Amino acid sequence: MLSKATPAPIRTAALFAAGVVLLTACGGGTANSADGGGGDKADGFPLTLKNCGRTVTMKAPPQRAVSVDQGSTEILLSLGLADRLAATATWSDPVMKGLEKANQGVERLSENRPSSEKVLDKEPDFLSASFASTLAKGGVAPREQFEKLGVPTYISPADCVGKDNSGGGDGARTAPLTMDSVYTEVRELSQVFNVPERGDALVKKLQARVTKATDGIDGSKASLLYWFSDSKAPYLAGCCGAPGVITRELGAKNVFDDTHDEWPQISWETVADRNPDVLVIGDLSRTMQTAESAEKKIEFLESNPVTRTMDAVKNRRYVLLSGQAMNPTIRTVEGLERVAAGLRDFGLAG
Repeated sequence: MLSKATPAPIRTAALFAAGVVLLTACGGGTANSADGGGGDKADGFPLTLKNCGRTVTMKAPPQRAVSVDQGSTEILLSLGLADRLAATATWSDPVMKGLEKANQGVERLSENRPSSEKVLDKEPDFLSASFASTLAKGGVAPREQFEKLGVPTYISPADCVGKDNSGGGDGARTAPLTMDSVYTEVRELSQVFNVPERGDALVKKLQARVTKATDGIDGSKASLLYWFSDSKAPYLAGCCGAPGVITRELGAKNVFDDTHDEWPQISWETVADRNPDVLVIGDLSRTMQTAESAEKKIEFLESNPVTRTMDAVKNRRYVLLSGQAMNPTIRTVEGLERVAAGLRDFGLAG
């Protein structure tokens, strides 16, 4: 919803599989400097990426990057790159645990999408986003606008590989999302900033957490519903985005796995008819729509005459997730961990 791993020896194969091909300029070699470089003599530069249908060329590792979506920002902070972030924007949740100190030193332009003027005032040398719509008409500005000004842009592969964004809204999945797209983003951003070893280390940590969270669990008897936001016309997860990753890893069933829309708006009558065992609820700190926080969502569920009779509501089988854990980000792993723990607590883990 818009605010809405792979061992090293086979990295190249994974990038081709994800539809994102990493190219190094003739004679450039491979980005391998731990200190981030910073000049035009940095190893592996110029560096060229094929990203979401565009070619992105980096002459040198960024020193004044702006990240305009929280998911992208948290990857960069996790890679230890706070000192090379000029600003961030578009936040739905508090920053990920462990990144609070790093985040404090980075200017936040806006809780929502900033204007292109605000972004350009920071004189960025690189711009990253989690969603194609952020760098498009109706978002901050189209990628072309920044590229004409000499600012390279990057969008998360998770929002374009196996996804059709042409129909408006949050798009539709043409193929199920996998964590490989997220791992690709981590590795590519680490290469853009010339700290590839940090990217590899972060991916290994995420893979280990996935393995631990899913060890011995069988959620095949559990049906789940993911509610991101809005009580009047709720945004609920379709089959194949980040909630689909969580559901498949646990062997459970999403009650709306018959739609490929990323976050379709579905009536509460239809929800009640499908009667999920567990409600996975987005706990957002933003105030863009009705029922953003988990508290407001639960208050609605337990008072609305249509929803209060559902088994999950009567038994208070709720799992609370940050908005970022329900998006295709490194925090999808956090979502997996919490849903797995919830199924165990509810006796639905096999």
